[in-house]
Amino acid sequence: MKELLAKYDVPVPRYTSYPTVPAWDQNLETAQWLEHIRHSLENENASWSMYFHVPFCESLCTFCGCNNIITKNHKLEDPYVEHLLKEWSLYLEAVPDLGRRRLRHLHLGGGTPTFLSESNLDKLFSQMFKNIIRDDNWEASIEVDPRRTTKEQLAVLKKFGFNRISLGVQDFDPEVQRLVNRHQPFEITKGISDAARGLGFDSVNFDLIYGLAKQTPESMQKTAEQTIALKPDRIALYSFALVPWIKPAQRLFKDEDLPKSEEKRRLYEIAREAFLAAGYIEIGMDHFALPTDGLAKAMREGGLHRNFMGYTDQRTELLLALGVSGISETPESFHQNEKVLPKYEQLLDSGKVPTLKGHVHTETDRRRRAQILKFVTEFEVELEEGQIADVDQFLAEMVKDGLAVRDGRTLKITEEGKPFLRNACAFFDERLREMKPQSQIFSKSI
Repeated sequence: MKELLAKYDVPVPRYTSYPTVPAWDQNLETAQWLEHIRHSLENENASWSMYFHVPFCESLCTFCGCNNIITKNHKLEDPYVEHLLKEWSLYLEAVPDLGRRRLRHLHLGGGTPTFLSESNLDKLFSQMFKNIIRDDNWEASIEVDPRRTTKEQLAVLKKFGFNRISLGVQDFDPEVQRLVNRHQPFEITKGISDAARGLGFDSVNFDLIYGLAKQTPESMQKTAEQTIALKPDRIALYSFALVPWIKPAQRLFKDEDLPKSEEKRRLYEIAREAFLAAGYIEIGMDHFALPTDGLAKAMREGGLHRNFMGYTDQRTELLLALGVSGISETPESFHQNEKVLPKYEQLLDSGKVPTLKGHVHTETDRRRRAQILKFVTEFEVELEEGQIADVDQFLAEMVKDGLAVRDGRTLKITEEGKPFLRNACAFFDERLREMKPQSQIFSKSI
């Protein structure tokens, strides 16, 4: 395994989308984007999903790769909520079917969505839901920082139908927390987890990260045990993505503080073994769920999906993202909002959808996107006739190492190959292969 980790620990995408953002052609105009939304909602039985991005955080977690704004100035809340509502009004005016089709999934991410006060959360959803029809199987989820979340905020969210909550935990070890600038004692996480369950949230998720500075096998074992003690319904165990060229704050880590590829993978295996022994089911890459959870059910029934937010059991033709830097998708295209807050606000104040860039899928993009999605959710995929010779050459080393196997036109990842799934997905990433990037643009695979 040590030799395999050294061999395959190379920069590759996480494949929450295809094409990946660096490969977008940026050939999407706002008018065309709105037309693609209309196409996705033409069927009167269509449902759709919505994402809100709240960029604000009161302090910087140095592991974070998200688009965020570090501030303690809560006067920024009011204008931001107003601009979210303004953006929604622009979309509703341009695409009236948004108010006629059923909303199936709503998610708040960040940043720290609970940077918003309970009164602003109430204002946002009171206004939004005036023009929204919720699906019978509606789901609403939010990512929270337990240090910045109150029971009163959770009560407001529950009033509007929120039923899933995801807690940023990362690690319970005090020294690891110090180095990532996130002091969060076990009791705080337990308190918010218990409060959410007491209010009737159906599902509690914990986000953990392996590969952080000063993590050890002993500290990871303890973090896994403390997680199991709180019995979240879902666990996301993400690899720390070292991308200091995007997030300079990550340069605060010393190289010697970070576990190397073999040590890093051992941290994952320690947590994985603990979770499986506790009855969790491994879901795709980096996710675990109790057998009763929707993710586990979706995997059993072939309904597992993956998008910009990771694995989900909710799939719709349209994912509409509101807020600075939000990324939306339809079967025809991707669309990203302006990433700089003043520019985002200026575009909305001038009555424009805050388009930054996008990508219109070619027919080949759509086929490759479907293949990658099937591969990362089911660990096998059917090849096109013309791909067979190419895959035999491209994945020859993985096949020789027992990590992948081709059976006729079916490509499969073996049990031993699952840690290297991202590497195998790169075969389908024709745009990455064409780009041949001269500098590193993705985190390493392990």
